[in-house]
Amino acid sequence: MPVGLLGKKVGMTQVYNEAGEIVPVTVIQAGPCPVLTVRTKDRDGYEAVQIGFGDKPRRLATKADRGQVADIESKRKKRLEQGGRTLDAKAGVEPQYFIREFRTEGEEHGLTVGQKLDVNHFAEVKAVDVIGTSKGRGYTGVMKRHNFSGLGAAHGTKKVHRSGGSTGQRSDPSKVFKGTKMSGQYGNTRTTIRNLKVVKVDLENNLLLVKGSIPGPAGQYIVIRHTNKFD
Repeated sequence: MPVGLLGKKVGMTQVYNEAGEIVPVTVIQAGPCPVLTVRTKDRDGYEAVQIGFGDKPRRLATKADRGQVADIESKRKKRLEQGGRTLDAKAGVEPQYFIREFRTEGEEHGLTVGQKLDVNHFAEVKAVDVIGTSKGRGYTGVMKRHNFSGLGAAHGTKKVHRSGGSTGQRSDPSKVFKGTKMSGQYGNTRTTIRNLKVVKVDLENNLLLVKGSIPGPAGQYIVIRHTNKFD
């Protein structure tokens, strides 16, 4: 699958299509994303492209953050140079807030370290997959977490209206099966929304408009990739 982009969820709005119909869309700030590292099979054991998004102020960046994107002096660098080892090229950009890798096993991507990818990367793409972290809702019961209908609500029912009911058996098999739907942590999980139609690409402002909603609140960092699923 080709290299995608990183971005940030701006929010939701609606636009009109060519037929005059209202289309609900999510606005995504996609890029620019500098290429930080190009992984090779000989050196790293696999092929991938590492990109970043969002400049981090240097006062908030550690030396490791700065050393990942720029050529800085260090004892390790001097030791390797004295040993005759050629160091990898650096992107020469500011430290990045959000960094991810895209596997490129056996694919010709033609990307080099320091190159910047913008929303024009999806100019000819009809649909994308969006990966993000869903909103965390804390510890919830089965009615909110799994859409259970609850128990009876007649006058004779005691305080079990929102209970999940029975979860296991008697002496045989004498256990609760793994995966039984119960109360617990709801949300705050990695979520992928597939095959979202690309409605508009705003090259001037690096904005990508996709039809429908995506996981997470406004300001959430997300991964955008080419989809292999079509209607």
